Amino acid sequence: MIDRRLASNFSWGFLIITLSVAILGVVIIYSANHGRPEPFFRGLYIKQIYWIFYGLAVMLVALAVDYRLLSRHAYLIYAVTVLALIYVLLYGTVASGAKRWIHIGSLSIQVSEFAKISLIIVLAKYFETGKLQGQFQFKDLIVPAFLTLIIGLLIASQPDLGTSIMVFLIFLVFITAIEFNFITLLKLFATGIISAPLLWFFMKDYQKNRVLTLFNPDLDPLGAGYHSIQSKIAIGSGGFWGKGFFAGTQSRLNFLPEKHTDFIFSVFAEETGFIGVVILFGLYLFIILKGLNIAFRAADRFGLFMALGLTSSLAFYIIFNIGMTIGLFPITGLPLPLLSYGGSSLITNFFAVGLLLNIGMRRTLR
Repeated sequence: MIDRRLASNFSWGFLIITLSVAILGVVIIYSANHGRPEPFFRGLYIKQIYWIFYGLAVMLVALAVDYRLLSRHAYLIYAVTVLALIYVLLYGTVASGAKRWIHIGSLSIQVSEFAKISLIIVLAKYFETGKLQGQFQFKDLIVPAFLTLIIGLLIASQPDLGTSIMVFLIFLVFITAIEFNFITLLKLFATGIISAPLLWFFMKDYQKNRVLTLFNPDLDPLGAGYHSIQSKIAIGSGGFWGKGFFAGTQSRLNFLPEKHTDFIFSVFAEETGFIGVVILFGLYLFIILKGLNIAFRAADRFGLFMALGLTSSLAFYIIFNIGMTIGLFPITGLPLPLLSYGGSSLITNFFAVGLLLNIGMRRTLR
């Protein structure tokens, strides 16, 4: 028999706002591609609707099982994820110079999207047990850092620099949450500052060009700087009220690349203007604040850490995708959660929301 407290703790507002953003994404995907001559692109919004239903099904699975079962099988989930990432490197499908996808029947799956969830689960498991908050030492980071490094390097090898950066940012959130003492934090900060320049030597040439054109897109206006220039033109041309749905010139005339995935925010800003952007920010802010509320009211440490990791992952993707479109960050191909086209990303986001709702429902169950 279902405990009535589960139903009473369910956040319908969280679910409705999440669905609202996803449905808005369908509208923008349709608007971005409705005038294109290729039938494939014109039909992407239909596929996105299917992905929403798949995502809702996955979310129901995440709701149906007590999230604490994930703690018991955290290391097994992590091991399966590592094997899947290795499989991608060996037998994955190459697209746009990157090997990130595997095919299961007619489905194309980007394993790195699910790897983030796996890492959050295993880090939550590690920090759930053992020491109390504030008693961790620098040596206690060896195991979680190693777990993070393996997944981060496997993702970076695809190559997918953007997602690998997100993985390490999630790790930093966990470090902050366990409240290391000042000296330990200083050591970590110094290590990061010293190590950061070394990333340059592991980057592909096109990735280096994206970093260089971040500071001056005019260095290569028809190459590496093209995406950034066209994106900022689209966002700025939206003005206060926007040009209206189906009326975005940068999008309709195909000046804006990857407009249904990486640069969907640029399409949205051009068509809805400042007013639309404020509303979208409000919806995202609600999702993030609700996620943090669930984290800090969780029934146990595992729920706290997992909810914090899931929420921070969503927040980082929002910040970096929008920052990328307005020229604050290099172009790394990160999707905008719930809005960008893509099955793996959308299903992962719905699964994360399902886990957050799960943790929130069981906050009063000990």
